[in-house]
Amino acid sequence: MDFDLLNTLQQSGALLEGHFQLTSGKHSGRYIEKFRLLEQPRALDEVAQAMVNDPLVKDIDVVLGAAVGGILLAGAVARILNCHTMFTERVDGAMTLRRGFALQPGDRVLVVEDIVTTGGSVFELLDVVRDSGAILVAVKCLVDRNEPPGIDFGAPGKALLNLPIPAWDPDECPLCEEGLPLIKPGRTGKK
Repeated sequence: MDFDLLNTLQQSGALLEGHFQLTSGKHSGRYIEKFRLLEQPRALDEVAQAMVNDPLVKDIDVVLGAAVGGILLAGAVARILNCHTMFTERVDGAMTLRRGFALQPGDRVLVVEDIVTTGGSVFELLDVVRDSGAILVAVKCLVDRNEPPGIDFGAPGKALLNLPIPAWDPDECPLCEEGLPLIKPGRTGKK
């Protein structure tokens, strides 16, 4: 990668300290507010370029992400690859293609994700790809919060940055035990 993603996250104010409830429901002492990075066009372009600088990422028909953070990321990657971009939304808690988006059997799909904690959203995106009959080429993530080697999605690809950040179930959270106030950043409608 031509740029230092960790430094870029820190300089943009995207790496926060505190007591956070993640989209997964888990609690953590650090949170990555990806929009502090994604709101900067140059940083978004650098991230997208780093995602496509991979021999796996070739002959892509569609870049697929999840609303909301995945929309900007998928669009930026698709712009570089000169292909279609689509995003899923949650309907009654389930990832769904809407707004006329439809993957076709045989479409070669690159799945992109921003921050991975449990990988739940990526696995849901993979189900959308499989259910359509499209071909999953690779999965590319901005940051994987897990210890290396990260989550195995059963597909080629990896995160641009592996940044292990502990996360706990609420009933095992040491920050709750300390009585620190809980911050609930952006919500995706995930159940």
